[in-house]
Amino acid sequence: MILRLLLIPLIAVLAFIALGGALSAMAGSPPLRGRLIDVGDGRRRHIICEGPTGHGPTIVFEAGAFGFSADWGAVQQMATAQGWHSCAYDRAGMGLSDPGDNAHDAIAVTADLHNLLALAGETGPYILVGHSMAGIYLPLYAKRWPDEVAGLVLCDATTRVATTMGHTSAFIDQFTKASRMAALASSVGAFKLVQGKYGDRIGLPPAAKAEKRHAFASANHNRTAYEEVKAWPVAAQQMVDAGPLDPSLPVSVITAGPAAPGRDGRKSTQAAPAEASRHGYYKNVETADHRTLLGLNHGQEIIAGIAKVRAAL
Repeated sequence: MILRLLLIPLIAVLAFIALGGALSAMAGSPPLRGRLIDVGDGRRRHIICEGPTGHGPTIVFEAGAFGFSADWGAVQQMATAQGWHSCAYDRAGMGLSDPGDNAHDAIAVTADLHNLLALAGETGPYILVGHSMAGIYLPLYAKRWPDEVAGLVLCDATTRVATTMGHTSAFIDQFTKASRMAALASSVGAFKLVQGKYGDRIGLPPAAKAEKRHAFASANHNRTAYEEVKAWPVAAQQMVDAGPLDPSLPVSVITAGPAAPGRDGRKSTQAAPAEASRHGYYKNVETADHRTLLGLNHGQEIIAGIAKVRAAL
């Protein structure tokens, strides 16, 4: 009797894993949007470029942790409606992109993006738009290839100032542990059971929503995201070592959530790049959160930030 009772939880866990694996096997990838470009050694990167060329700088979208091109589905749609040319892509091992050489620091990410844009026939200049952890990558890109960058738009992003603060290290440590759990859970198909409910917390258009839900349950996607988060401290230090941005570079900063007591310091560090720019713009969207800032309900605030950079050129 005792043995049976002990076996029940084990059988339940095994059934849960089996169900997740079965669902994973049945689920196919959404239809391809954009292109898969060979970047060398038979490895491909996924990039989605939309909108007419020749009407100002190309907008390049960089996603945050666990994010990829689909995260920008709503904002890119809005940019296209403005008549702007833009590109969103999947970093190595994320979304539909093949794995890279296992380097996930900021130097590797920016070099990969630089190479991809060239192979895609995109010549710049670029307005780099980044969310969350992308706040590490974009300033480094601007420092490495300053002649290619017309301006930055940072969307509820981490910043150079934030990396020097003690509480940031504690957050990264906790986030790394949570990311490891996500990688493990997705590896046994667990996220397949909830991808319909939790796969898209941004509020995306239909095609991007399907892509986001698919990646949410992908073991490869989540394992790569974990590796990226593990590289966060090294990547942040690389960005700091590159030095501050040129004050003449236009910078827009859009943050999310109420400016409640206790959050003032964080918003101040996020706003710092705009304040350091001679062409800075800052807007806090109280009704948005970290994810929905990129969605259909609030994406126009990011479009406004891009418009401010364009106007300063």
